Amino acid sequence: MHPLRKQRLIAIVALLIGLGVASAFTLAALNENLDHFYSPTDINEGKVAEGKRFRLGGVVLEDSTERSAETLEVSFVVTDRIENTPVRYSGILPDLYKEGQSVIATGSLENGVFKATEVLAKHDENYMPAEVADAIAKAKAKQAAGGATESMQ
Repeated sequence: MHPLRKQRLIAIVALLIGLGVASAFTLAALNENLDHFYSPTDINEGKVAEGKRFRLGGVVLEDSTERSAETLEVSFVVTDRIENTPVRYSGILPDLYKEGQSVIATGSLENGVFKATEVLAKHDENYMPAEVADAIAKAKAKQAAGGATESMQ
């Protein structure tokens, strides 16, 4: 093989290897920053590891909001109408936050309590995030299937 061709071939192979390594690092970084969506039923079924960052979606349970008098600490319960998950948040809640309305919170699970770093509320009375609506529908379907199984026994 001619020395010039050999140099070009080595350069092309090195470039391809470099691109492959850079792509692998980029994909790994992007995958770590994804926030997966879970419902309270998913959490109670153990699908989420403690300390892992994810998004929790559902409806704020009526009469569950408790605010601290001295700090911005707020606690409330998110439900998919099947299971409930307690949430703790430190900060100012969105203006549209209301009990009985849909929310999506970002954070992690710590000792069975969802520690939220961000809370998003629905934007009008007819809107429910598609993820929340899907999670509620799946939870209802599971409950219906479980009830049908129990009645057969």
